[in-house]
Amino acid sequence: MFAAALRRLKTKWKSYRHRFVPWVACNLSKNEKTLRKVAGRSEDKLICDDQVSQSLLQLFTVLLDNHGGINPDQAHFLTHVTGKNKHYGGHHVCEQQAMLQTLGFCIERRPSSLTSAGTGVFVIKGDVPKGTTVAMYPGTVYQPYHPILLQSIRNPFVFRCIDGVLIDGNDKGLSRIVFRSCSGRDRLGPFLTSDTSWLTNSPQNPLAVGQYVNNCSNEMPANVCYQEYDVPDRFPLELRQFLPNVNYSQDTQRPLRCVVLVSLRDITAGEELFSNYYTIVH
Repeated sequence: MFAAALRRLKTKWKSYRHRFVPWVACNLSKNEKTLRKVAGRSEDKLICDDQVSQSLLQLFTVLLDNHGGINPDQAHFLTHVTGKNKHYGGHHVCEQQAMLQTLGFCIERRPSSLTSAGTGVFVIKGDVPKGTTVAMYPGTVYQPYHPILLQSIRNPFVFRCIDGVLIDGNDKGLSRIVFRSCSGRDRLGPFLTSDTSWLTNSPQNPLAVGQYVNNCSNEMPANVCYQEYDVPDRFPLELRQFLPNVNYSQDTQRPLRCVVLVSLRDITAGEELFSNYYTIVH
């Protein structure tokens, strides 16, 4: 009985260790390729924010059309706040088709190619050019002074930005409840300002799977890198419903922080995405 429990614990550990920061840190010295890639935290962005915005706007616009545009209440509200009478609607395509149509590739969660690493993220169609926004890291955004102790217990999905901002990308337990609550709170009239579907197995924003990208190894070097992205004020109101992030506090006087994953090289269909948990581009 004890031996069976020990085996279960060992299996659990093999899966969890890939997201356990002390274990990753201790093994960096054994990983020459990873060690060479770690430049700490750089202030040189791989791509500019305008490029990130352009990719998101292209995808979200098609997703909006895919979901039937907006309802009459939303259209009336948008006309009122913008002074513009826009037409929404059109042909419908699924999320994966929308991604392939706008970005030229599709990604999806699948069992990782790493032994006991659990879920990973793969490019399943198309090719990803170097310097492309490949995925987004979803979750509740906490400022350094916000309480996150309870949410962080046994939670390997808490991502720390350069300035101490934390993003909780856990889609289960208390983290899930907090995100849903904050998302409902921030609704602006008939508009949702964030996307809760990443908490399910079928996210309407197919980019919102970045929390499942596994850490690289010596055999599997990183092909994507984390990059901070603050959503600009000019980001269209009707497209914010596809952003997979929400501020924990409503009085945060800062742009919404998002983290995107940017390709470090050309990536082809069939490849798994690997990041370096110790490299963030500011």
